[in-house]
Amino acid sequence: MKAGWDRHRGVFFKNHGVAWVVGILVVFFLAGSAFPQGPAPVKPSKKDKCPVCGMFVYKYPDWVGEIIFKDGAVAYFDGAKDLFKYYFDLKKYNPGKTRKDISAIYVTEYYDVKLMDAHKAHFVMGSDVYGPMGRELIPFFTQEDARAFKKDHKGKRILLFQQVTPGVIRKLDD
Repeated sequence: MKAGWDRHRGVFFKNHGVAWVVGILVVFFLAGSAFPQGPAPVKPSKKDKCPVCGMFVYKYPDWVGEIIFKDGAVAYFDGAKDLFKYYFDLKKYNPGKTRKDISAIYVTEYYDVKLMDAHKAHFVMGSDVYGPMGRELIPFFTQEDARAFKKDHKGKRILLFQQVTPGVIRKLDD
């Protein structure tokens, strides 16, 4: 009887064991894509100031942006516009750091008011919605949300992270 059980169990694990392994791998793959690739965002304290404009960031939770460095240092911003100013001129704002030292960049999504990976954001430029520092890049999780916002708020363009340039940022301040 034991030999029959072992044989049956062996067939069970041979057929079903592969399915279990594949299922577990699928779960890990799907879960891995839901988690941020860098460190988790960090909430600013009442003492944290934007290194670009000097404003206290905690007063504007709907607009917070942050750059987290590999050494654990965090720079907080009162909007995506100042975040990009800093990013494009690290030498001015943080002379000891380079882009290679950056571990993660987050911006606050407009509708959900949750921090998201800035590299995945769809930014609307030129809308009638203003941030703490005036005209602002408005971040969205999806292109559909960005399009709807652009239409409803007279936006001019939708840009991805890599399409934002120093020139785009200067136009927001004109």
